[in-house]
Amino acid sequence: MVAAIFGLVSVVALHASGSSDRPGKEPAWVKNIPVEKIIEWRRYIHQNPELSYEELFTSEYVTSVLESFGNIEVIWPTPTSVVGILRGGKAGSTVAFRADTDALPVPEETGLPFASVNEGVSHACGHDVHTAMLLGTAATLSSMQKQIKGTVCFIFQHAEEQSPGGALDIIQTGVLDEVKAFFGLHIGPGQVPGAVGILPDGPASTASDGFYLIIQGKGSHGSMPHLGIDPIVTGAEIVTALQTIVSRNVTPGEMAVISVGKFQSGNAPNVIPDRALLAGTVRTISEPTRHLLKERIRTVIDNIALAHGATYSLEYTSGYPAMQNDPALNSLARASAIKILGSGMVTDAPRMTASEDFARYRKIAPSCYFNLSTGPGVTNHHPAFNPDESSLINGVKAEVQIILDYLDQN
Repeated sequence: MVAAIFGLVSVVALHASGSSDRPGKEPAWVKNIPVEKIIEWRRYIHQNPELSYEELFTSEYVTSVLESFGNIEVIWPTPTSVVGILRGGKAGSTVAFRADTDALPVPEETGLPFASVNEGVSHACGHDVHTAMLLGTAATLSSMQKQIKGTVCFIFQHAEEQSPGGALDIIQTGVLDEVKAFFGLHIGPGQVPGAVGILPDGPASTASDGFYLIIQGKGSHGSMPHLGIDPIVTGAEIVTALQTIVSRNVTPGEMAVISVGKFQSGNAPNVIPDRALLAGTVRTISEPTRHLLKERIRTVIDNIALAHGATYSLEYTSGYPAMQNDPALNSLARASAIKILGSGMVTDAPRMTASEDFARYRKIAPSCYFNLSTGPGVTNHHPAFNPDESSLINGVKAEVQIILDYLDQN
């Protein structure tokens, strides 16, 4: 479901000159980042990927690593997810950082020595990297527990890739009810490994909905179309008409997409079939437009089917809502990333046209999601997706700094 195609960094911004491009003296905690262990954790998880709702082995591995730190409470809110809780030495607020742990049903084609041993399953979306970085963040913060003001929840979430998504399961347990702010990140290709891309305030991604349509016509010989009801012609007209919804019903300038990705019908060139199957995806950034597109799609299908004398069945599914980046948290994340990485490694990123179930956490508290570049290469979900591991250190630095700054200010 999620994740994956977005522009991470601006080449111009990353190569800007000036002293502001350089971070100040690194804080002492940077030396506590277990860089080699992070790579080891990442490679182990990468080699042993598990699909959504099946992440039992991964959760056990994450638990063993968290427990090795000695001062993090580990909770399993669901059968395949883990939440680590670090209570600081000083009273304060509660903040959460989330990593997703599930893999994709995608065969791996990286040729890496630690490639997936589970046939047909791989971490092509980079959730192995997310998990390893958050373990590194937990390790670093656990080493400075007495200095921390407040409580940190490390969420290792299952099933981001499969709707309705694991976030909803965890939220319903109530284990995160005390959290006052949620942060998360996603890796992806970019010009410079380790560069941070700050997503926009407000809608930072799209809502993801979909539809599955079966058109019932009447079969006939291809030379005698007047004796049948052609579901292919009906479906083709529906596909064309659906494209007018965005161009003629959505406010100009507002992001919205309707894409039909599946159209199946017939088996022979001289036979008009009796059925056609269509399926598509719908992406929006506002709830009013999300509702509008749902209703307009139904109206278009209903009237075109009626005009052709066909009947139909329509299944419309509502997936993840759009992520909403809280402006104050976004500002904090930007300032924290600049503080630890330098302004030359932090830039604006465009809104994600993909969707993410991280959006669900906003039901509890404000949230902020940002991107981390893992260098040039193929994009997420590609069988050969291979992040540059040198970028992971910057991801951990950003996570730790954001958490510390949020707790210090709240």
